[in-house]
Amino acid sequence: MAAVELQSLGKTYGSTPSVHDVSLSIADGEFCVFVGPSGCGKSTLLRMVAGLEDITRGELRIGGQRVNELAPSERDVAMVFQSYALYPHLNVGENLGFALRIARTPAAQATARIVEVARLLQIDHLLDRKPRELSGGQRQRVAIGRALVRRPGVFLFDEPLSNLDAALREQTRREIARLHRSQSAASSIYVTHDQVEAMTLADRMVLLRPPEAGTLQSSIAQVGAPMDLYHRPCNLFVASFLGSPRMNFLPCRVATCGTHAVELALADGTLWSLPLAPGALVPGEAVTLGIRAEHLLPVPAQGQSGCLPALAGRVDAVERLGDQTLVFANGPAGELALRVADGFAVSVGSPLHLTAHAAQVHVFAADGTAVARPAPC
Repeated sequence: MAAVELQSLGKTYGSTPSVHDVSLSIADGEFCVFVGPSGCGKSTLLRMVAGLEDITRGELRIGGQRVNELAPSERDVAMVFQSYALYPHLNVGENLGFALRIARTPAAQATARIVEVARLLQIDHLLDRKPRELSGGQRQRVAIGRALVRRPGVFLFDEPLSNLDAALREQTRREIARLHRSQSAASSIYVTHDQVEAMTLADRMVLLRPPEAGTLQSSIAQVGAPMDLYHRPCNLFVASFLGSPRMNFLPCRVATCGTHAVELALADGTLWSLPLAPGALVPGEAVTLGIRAEHLLPVPAQGQSGCLPALAGRVDAVERLGDQTLVFANGPAGELALRVADGFAVSVGSPLHLTAHAAQVHVFAADGTAVARPAPC
């Protein structure tokens, strides 16, 4: 068992920052996913944990021991690479057992571990084959198996599914989740740019943002359970990154502030009254409304009882995806995307009126921070 602690971890290349002020604790047995856009430092951070990148500042502890100066082989970690990194001249069994041979593991014990892991990954019939004789999914299983036979305290995954097609990604993702459950004592850190992988695999998700010139903000934008980040983003960056299509954002201004509600004026003059806390906003302040596509409701022109006043628009595009349809509309209030069930009758150019429940609307201040959110119904 090996908990991982990152204490104010940072990495710079010359004067260029890559990772800044990352503090995080990953518990024994936890599956933690680092996710974010290109350039946010997620792979660099993983390589710092693995010992493949030097740490510029801060402290890294694995199993309670400081490991900043330790070699990768001394850190009780095993890494699965994006490129598989298999030895082409060795067969599957030899690839699986390579680390055990280097560690001088007794032959009988090594063979038992190889067979056990090969059966777990359902590649025991491939032990005599060379990597060139395997499919992409089989090669990825061998790469994962090579990490499993070592029985490390921490598993590190660096975008392991990015080279697979969609069907194999889905299948292998489920296998990785199953393997983690079977290795419940080990911690896992998984890096991906794919939010579906992050949302479905993570016990806890760490959303990283690219460094901004002249600022000292942490590379971590938000940490939490996947659905917490999805439903309660702490800023515009988190809200815009998670979700496809991304959250709708509408510029508006604070019209009035009452004891129990704040009235916001949208670009088309529509007033939306939201039950926000007193003092959260001031009249005249510029803010941004955020609404997820699945929370927008198509309604008659006069609106719908119990909802906010409807916004008018015209359909720009329709994407039918089988069980659901994405509709993109434009109107005086701004551009909007909504997700509806298959069969919704709509065509390009047709008028559309949209509304939402106040409890499902997010509000962001001018600096991007989430300043208030109506309580759930």
